[in-house]
Amino acid sequence: MESSSTRHIVETLSRAIVEHRLHPGTKLAEQKLADHFGVSRTLVRQALFQLAQNRLIRLEPARGAFVATPSVDEARQVFAVRRMLEAEMTREFVRTVTPAKIKALKAHIAEEKKALDGQDVASRTELLADFHVRMAELMGNHVLAELLGELLSRCALITLMYQSAGAAGHSHDEHEAIVKALAAKDTELAVRLMQEHLQHVEANLTFDRKLPSNDLSMALS
Repeated sequence: MESSSTRHIVETLSRAIVEHRLHPGTKLAEQKLADHFGVSRTLVRQALFQLAQNRLIRLEPARGAFVATPSVDEARQVFAVRRMLEAEMTREFVRTVTPAKIKALKAHIAEEKKALDGQDVASRTELLADFHVRMAELMGNHVLAELLGELLSRCALITLMYQSAGAAGHSHDEHEAIVKALAAKDTELAVRLMQEHLQHVEANLTFDRKLPSNDLSMALS
C-alpha cells in the first residue's frame, strides 16, 4: 500500500512537471502535498527523494524541495546524450522494422497532429516526447525506453524553460519524415533526420528567457 501511494505521488508530480503544469523553481511543500494526496509526510518525503534521483526536483537542506531548474550546460549535455543514444536506436529500429511497427508510429503521429490542431499544449508536449520512447518500446527494449523516459522528463523541464513558440509544429513534421525513412528502410537518411531533429529542438532553445513561475495547488488541481 505504502509503495503504491509513493508511486502515485511520483507519477502525478512527474506528469505535472512533464506537462508543464509545475514549473522550474516551484516549491513543493511537504505538508501541502500530504494534504493533497491524503497521506503522511513520510510517504511524501519518499516520493520527493525518488524524484530527486530522477533529477526532476532538487532537495535543499533546511529549505525543502523545488522543481529542478536545469542549467544551460546541463541542457546541452542532455541533448548530447540523446543524440548518441537515439542515432543508434534509429539504426537498430531499421534493422528490425516491420509494417506493424510503422503502423504503430503512424498512429502516434496522428495523435500528435490531433493535439497540435486542438492546441492541447499538455498532450502535445507529452506526445512529442513519447514518440522517441515509443520507438524503443516497439523494439522491445524496455531498458532503453526507461532511460529515454528519464532523459525526456528532464528535457520537458528544459523545453519549458528555454523553448521558443512554434517549435512543436516543426517537431511533428520531423517525426513524420523520420517515420517515412524508417518505413523505406533507409538507415542513413533515418539517422540523419533523427540527428537533425534533435539539433533543431536544441537550436530552438532560447537560453536567455525569463523563467515562468507557477503555484502548486493550481498545478495539481
